[in-house]
This record gives sequence, C-alpha cells and structure tokens, in this order.
Amino acid sequence: MTRRTLLLSIPPAIALTGQPLLYDVRRFGGLQNAIDAAARDGGGTVYVPAGRYVCGTIHLQSHVSVWLDNGATLAMSSDPAAFDPPEALNYDPHADRSTSFFHNGLFVGEQLDQVAIFGQGAIDGHRTRGGGPKPISLKRCRNVSIRGITIANAPNYNISLLGCDYVDIDGVTIRNGYSDGIDLDCSRFVRISNCFVESVDDAICLKASPALGERISTEHVTVSNCVLRTASIHFKCGTESYGDFRNIAVTNCAFVGGMGDRHGNPGVALYSVDGGTLDGVVVSNITMQNVGVPVALRLGARGRGQTKPQAGAVENVQLTNIVATGARRPSVICGLPGSPIRKVSIADMRVSLKASGAGPDSLAAVSEKPAEYPDPTMFGALPAYGLYMRHAREVELRGAVLEGPEDERRPGIVADDVERLRLDSVRASLYDVRDGSVVESGPEIRVSGPRTARVKTRA
Repeated sequence: MTRRTLLLSIPPAIALTGQPLLYDVRRFGGLQNAIDAAARDGGGTVYVPAGRYVCGTIHLQSHVSVWLDNGATLAMSSDPAAFDPPEALNYDPHADRSTSFFHNGLFVGEQLDQVAIFGQGAIDGHRTRGGGPKPISLKRCRNVSIRGITIANAPNYNISLLGCDYVDIDGVTIRNGYSDGIDLDCSRFVRISNCFVESVDDAICLKASPALGERISTEHVTVSNCVLRTASIHFKCGTESYGDFRNIAVTNCAFVGGMGDRHGNPGVALYSVDGGTLDGVVVSNITMQNVGVPVALRLGARGRGQTKPQAGAVENVQLTNIVATGARRPSVICGLPGSPIRKVSIADMRVSLKASGAGPDSLAAVSEKPAEYPDPTMFGALPAYGLYMRHAREVELRGAVLEGPEDERRPGIVADDVERLRLDSVRASLYDVRDGSVVESGPEIRVSGPRTARVKTRA
C-alpha cells in the first residue's frame, strides 16, 4: 500500500489519535466552539474556510491557532453588545481608553501562551470612522504569531499588544485603519516584518505606558521590510514613555506620507516625555516620500504616571542611509535645559524639502513647552529649514545633504545649546551655531552666542 493510499484511507480531518487535525468551524457550529474544542483537546488549529462571517468577541485560547483560509472574512459586528465590555481595573492606568483596555475587541486574549492567527483571509472592521473594538487585542500573552492576514476598516488599534513577549508579526496587510496600525506596549522580543500598514493614526507605534499598573520596558524589537503609509507617524517610540525603550532596530522600510498632517506626519519619531529612558535605537535604509518631518527626537517632561513630572533620557540613537523627498518641515532634535538628548549619530542622509518658510529671527522665540504632547510642530516656525537642534550633547552629522527650495532664506542647520557637535561632509546652505561647540564643519558656518567655543572648519 502506498503512502498516498494510506493517507486517503484516513477519514478527512481525523488524526491517528482520533483527534481532529483541523477544527473546522462548520463542524463545530461556530468559531468560538471550535476554539474551545481545540483547547479541551490540548491544542490544535481551527480552520475558517472561505465565506463571510459576522462576529463579536472571540476568546482565543492557549495552544490554539486560527487559520483564516483564502476568501474567509471575519466581519466585526455593528452591534456593540456583541463585544465584551472593557475590563475593570483596580488601578489608574494613566492612559487613554485605547491604550488601557483590551477586552473590547474581536480576537481577545489575556495570559495566554502559544497563540496564532494566520492565513490569507481577512478581518473587516466594518466601520467608516474611529471608535470601537480592536480587531486583535492581546494582554500579557507569550509566544504570539500573527501572519499573512489582512485587516481593513478597523475603528481602533488594528493589532494591539500589551505586556506580550516573543511575538512574530509577519506579512500582515492593514488597510484603511482609523487608528494605529500595529501598537506594541510594554512588550519584549518582538519581530515585525514584511508588513504593509495604511492608517490614519500611527502606522507602527511602540509604547511603554503605565497601563499594566507598573513600569515595564518595551525592548528587543526589530522592524524590517515594511511599507508604512499614514497621515500621522510612520514609526514611533512614545508618546507613552513611563517605561523604557531599549535595543530597537528598524531597517529596509519605505514610508509614504501625504495622507494628512497629524502630529506633523513624521517619518521617524523617538520620544520620551514621561520619565522613561530611550536607549539604543538604530534606524537604517529608510526611504520617505512626502512626509511632514523626516526625523523628530524629543525629550520632554509631561510626566504621565509620575507623581512629579521629570525628564527621562534619550540617548544612543543612530540613523543611517535615510532618503526623504518632498518633506514639508525640518527635522527636530530637542531636549530640555539641563536634560539634553545625548549621543545621536546621523550618517548618509539626503533630504529635499518642497516648502519654504520664515523662521523667527531670535532663537528665544522658540518656546520650550516641556509638558506638552510631543509634536515637531509644537514649536511653531523654526529658524532652520533642514535640521533644528537644541539642548543636545555629542551629536554627529556625517555625509548629509539638506536641499531647500530656491527661495529659502533660513539656514539649513541651526544648533542652539549643542555641545560636542560634529559636522563632517555636510552640505546645506548655512550652519548657524549658537551657544554650543562645533568640532568640525564645512566652510559655510555662522557662529554666535557667548558660550560658542572650539570651532574648527575644514574645507
């Protein structure tokens, strides 16, 4: 008897142990019944064949995978009563509703291990505006895999993970999201790869909020080979920054702006404003088209979750091989007096800006605004067209080209209270360094300020 004949002799979807190989939702009277049956048997794969299924909350289980086959669509019910209400918390999460609550969703799970959602099927949020359940909402889970599926028209964070470790998100497509695309909060050991994300709010957002009632870092995260399109921020660490961000790498991605101008529409935004430390972030091989602001680094003192607002730290950031065309505003690196951003390296960056503007004649006209929500437009018009730096230490800009419009009259780079600034092979119309120090620069540099010192120029 051949192997092929042997396989055909076994009843479909029945294993040698007598348990189903696949828990077909048609045999179990619904998706939740099939998931529960697989869990009772110790785990397995629930199969959702082609078709459109209207669903409310589905409770995932440990050791159970859900396979959405090609042509299968789970449509989120339009009835709010079909979804679990937000969970009751016995502490103040110090965060907004979407960041704090995880039970109001389609696929939900808490304290699970070994869960997966995969296939070529889709989730349809079935909404035309923001506000409502999350398509995938997981809290305190481990070993999570989300692969291949499409999510469209979601009213809330499309993939929302809080306190989750060992996560693999691969080949996911998100279209027409009315909120964040992929939102990671207090999560570790995460890989995001080969995804397309289109959203009104942040495309990929890393947070370290107080939503779990304790200080937890988001760390050991990679993002690679993704296309991100948004009206807001393409890749972001923050704004929620009660905990730390550490050991994060973003590479080989394409960012597409032009959908809108929420929060300045930055390409890369790295923020700490709630006392956390952002340390060790590497961004490389990124193309940006029509973003508002190519790069925004901000250290503030909003203090969410803190008894008394205090600044944390932003340090050890490296950006390499960045190309941004059609940007609308200058990049920003801004700390606070006495709390500078430290150890930033930008190499091989080319930026072209399509809009000229008038900046203030006096740097004193640029307000500090330490407690405000971080946004590169929060300072108003800036005195540089390419890069504005203030309250920073050990900044290196090497092999950079900043191209402004022909009618631009502002300097390409302005540095205010920046110590140990190195400009090497940088091309811009003019550099204006005030109250800082430049180690090396090109020939076109204007210096002023009583604390400017140790300026060396090199043709």
